[in-house]
Amino acid sequence: MSRLLRGFDTARRDAAIDAWMEAQSAELGAIARHWFDVMRACGGDVRELMHDGHPTVCVADAAFAYVNVFRAHVNVGFFRGAEIDDPRHLLEGTGKFMRHVKLRPGEFVDDIALKSLIEAAYADITRRLLAE
Repeated sequence: MSRLLRGFDTARRDAAIDAWMEAQSAELGAIARHWFDVMRACGGDVRELMHDGHPTVCVADAAFAYVNVFRAHVNVGFFRGAEIDDPRHLLEGTGKFMRHVKLRPGEFVDDIALKSLIEAAYADITRRLLAE
């Protein structure tokens, strides 16, 4: 049995995501938009959709990451985050699979380390799909 979050009807580009981004506050929306664009750029096979009210990226129909905006922060989340290498210890959460990074306006974020986590999540989901 696959432990991947699958079965989504994805699109190369989902207009609902762009509308969601526009509806966010300027400061938090800019953070979410930036990191979602990094996710979108992982590869030509990246697809997207709105899942549980937040922008989610997939390879084929398997989700690997998302962004979500809260009152005072943005989460950059990973569906298999508990299993990706995090040498800078950015990931938070105690769930069996999921982890996230909280980003707050005005606070330092290690851009290189977070981009590496996104790339690792993309590589991880790609490997898992090839192994099926």
